[in-house]
Amino acid sequence: MKLIIDTDPGVDDALAILYAAAQPQIDLLGLTTVFGNVTVAQATRNALYLVERAGLDIPVAEGAAKALELPPATPSHHVHGPEGFGSLPEMTPKGAKLDETAAEFLVRMAREHKGELVLCPIGPITNIADAIRLDPEFARNVKRIVFMGGALDAPGNISPHAEANTYHDPHALDIVLQSGANICMVGLDVTMQVLLRAEDFAELERRDPEHGAFLREMSHFYLDFYRSVGVEGCGLHDPLAVMACIMPQIVGIERAPLQVTLDGPEIGNTLRCTGRPEVEIALSCDPVEVKRLFMETFGG
Repeated sequence: MKLIIDTDPGVDDALAILYAAAQPQIDLLGLTTVFGNVTVAQATRNALYLVERAGLDIPVAEGAAKALELPPATPSHHVHGPEGFGSLPEMTPKGAKLDETAAEFLVRMAREHKGELVLCPIGPITNIADAIRLDPEFARNVKRIVFMGGALDAPGNISPHAEANTYHDPHALDIVLQSGANICMVGLDVTMQVLLRAEDFAELERRDPEHGAFLREMSHFYLDFYRSVGVEGCGLHDPLAVMACIMPQIVGIERAPLQVTLDGPEIGNTLRCTGRPEVEIALSCDPVEVKRLFMETFGG
């Protein structure tokens, strides 16, 4: 499966990208970066580092530094650490980003791999909206968009109503939802059903001493944040979206038209509606099986 991950790394982004790199079913064509967990400059640096760590020879294209219409967002350093990888210091990659913007790269890849390319946005979905605005054919050229974001029946994680990615650029999500693309939302309804605990990160290190040790080290800061909000373990947010790209049957789906609240106290809220294209919404999974499939990819 030809895949591009749009990312703001981020601890769970690192989990997702290293999972994708180790997954033989995935032909990872590149990464695009966006603001969110960190600044877009940090996201690009971290993405380049993760590509090199995974031994991949793929491009990284830098994208949006802010939302389409909202003011610049404050990075989630209290969740992911000052550089995005928990308490780990700034990483220095050897490579450089593409001269193309993320939207330009996405449009070109969608044309070159028309009907084959799957996109997995795991940060604010701004770059995908920019690509749709850049090329009227983009939504039809991509095979599928599986995005991590939203909370349909579950509570939000940045406000009572909204998940962080949808909160940070609801206007971009509104463009994507109305594009007619084949879309699946993998949000908090399902990702918070699968928790990685400290012992799971220890198991990752046992299975994969190189990448697992790196992931375990960054997890300490991340797990501490979750404990501070009363949760013993971190949700499998971004990795589950990548897993749903190659194993759509791993999540239980409802098909419904979807809208996102664009202003007011419920900004970023994702809601069932009428009169829009239907999308897939992941609402259930087998948490034990999902965790097993995720863990067994490492060190295999």
